[in-house]
Amino acid sequence: GNGVAGPFALKLLQDLGCKVVGIYCESDGNFPNHPPNPVVAENLCDLSKKVKETKSELGIAYDGDGDRIGVVDEEGRIIWGDKLLIILAKEILEKLPGSPIIFDVKCSNALAESIKENGGTPLMWKTGHSLIEDKLRKEKSPLAGELSGHIYFADDWFGFDDALYTSARLLQILSREPGKKFSRHLSGIKQYYASPEIRVPAPDAQKFLMVEEIKKYFQSRYEISDIDGVKVFFKEGCKSAESSLEGWGLVRASNTEASLVIRFEATTPEKLEQIKKIIMEQVEKRRGINATAT
Repeated sequence: GNGVAGPFALKLLQDLGCKVVGIYCESDGNFPNHPPNPVVAENLCDLSKKVKETKSELGIAYDGDGDRIGVVDEEGRIIWGDKLLIILAKEILEKLPGSPIIFDVKCSNALAESIKENGGTPLMWKTGHSLIEDKLRKEKSPLAGELSGHIYFADDWFGFDDALYTSARLLQILSREPGKKFSRHLSGIKQYYASPEIRVPAPDAQKFLMVEEIKKYFQSRYEISDIDGVKVFFKEGCKSAESSLEGWGLVRASNTEASLVIRFEATTPEKLEQIKKIIMEQVEKRRGINATAT
């Protein structure tokens, strides 16, 4: 992405013994190819193509200042931050069973399930660099991360997010099973379907009130979490007529801009659309705002 990490990443990965194919590794603050944001799928298109063209084992992308990572597997498919945490947490929990692993509210149910299955304690927390880092230290957790690609190691590291170090840890795991394709490290994980983030413009002076009003509606009908905004859980046994749905919807106020951040996950595409409809009806009903995906 032409951020500052590119030249350093090339040297690091080569020094680790990797055969590296560089793409847009020259630092250029004009970002002539695409913005250096690995959480936006279109920014990883060229990387995905290059991985498939060169038959590489994986592709790695960095944000502008090198604290967030993006990864694609050998087929060019994006491995989002929560799926990356599944791989990293499994390795750490083999050494430190029972440890708390921290992740933000936007992460998949698959992550919490995998942490439990591998003997850890999943801890969901607020989205945000400083919030996650502080929680990691308070809970004495060896690992934390966000969907956005911030990964924080306190196991053999200093507890802050460094995407180059995350790259090295990931490659260390892969090197232990050289014949195993990268994607196979996620085999057996339950499949969920998730939406991209949807951002709804909301004035800073009103966005938290909007979330509170939406929470009031859902908390009498569904199980919710209000750790960060409102996360509505759809599952069997809830009080509503939609008890056959399996998944969740999240509405939270952005930490960095005048907007609401909304995301959904479900076990099927059809259930995902139903959950989206239920959540968005309330968002739009409260403020009459038309949502746009970003």
